[in-house]
Amino acid sequence: MALLVDIGNTNIVFGLSDEKGIIDYWRIKSDLYKTADEYGFIFLNALGQIESKSIDRAIIASVVPALTSVIERMIQRYFNIRPLMVDEKINMGLKICYDKPCDVGADRIVNAIAAFTIYGGPVIIVDFGTAITFCAVSKDAEYLGGVIAPGIAISIDALIKKAAKLPGVFLQAPSRVIGRDTISSMQAGIVYGYAGMVDAIVDRMKGEMGGEPYVVATGGQAEVIVPYTRNIKEINPLLTLEGLRIILSINK
Repeated sequence: MALLVDIGNTNIVFGLSDEKGIIDYWRIKSDLYKTADEYGFIFLNALGQIESKSIDRAIIASVVPALTSVIERMIQRYFNIRPLMVDEKINMGLKICYDKPCDVGADRIVNAIAAFTIYGGPVIIVDFGTAITFCAVSKDAEYLGGVIAPGIAISIDALIKKAAKLPGVFLQAPSRVIGRDTISSMQAGIVYGYAGMVDAIVDRMKGEMGGEPYVVATGGQAEVIVPYTRNIKEINPLLTLEGLRIILSINK
């Protein structure tokens, strides 16, 4: 079995896979103040009855440098494995067309590999994470680049902090766009506003890519926004872990 770890700014998602696919996965908060031992206890507790010795491979994709070494040390100590790190030096099966390939976030590369493998190309990936990222992959397995926009939680937090009378809101779509109270007005702005932004950006990306790229979404808040978009065809919550599994199989 393989241990797959995606370290994000908000959450760490980790899972187990075998040759057939993803077995199970878990999501925990990214905490810069936890030690390698604390993370070790969390991982082992999540794995439950699964013997750590049965895990013989591991891979990490990280966009949080301060946590990368912590999780790496934890895996080495508790699983006796040196994990593969996702960076521009390993074989990923994609040609990176960024001016500086090392600048592309590991999560974006992993998503792109998974999407191209599963859906073919051209394909556009929209990841609703701490930031909302859009990635374009050509039919020839070229990572063309993409777009980075502020995430939903970031925008809500900024709105509340900068506007003294606006309250915190639960993220859900109101029944009407024209709100009749502050909460529903904010919810309409967030949900329908982000849905419109996603469609507008995807439309422009399609125009530059040509053809009709398949559009897939992933990330924690995709389920709230995607139903109100017209371009996104599918939500795949396991896209990043699938990408890690694929990269690990390529780099045996």
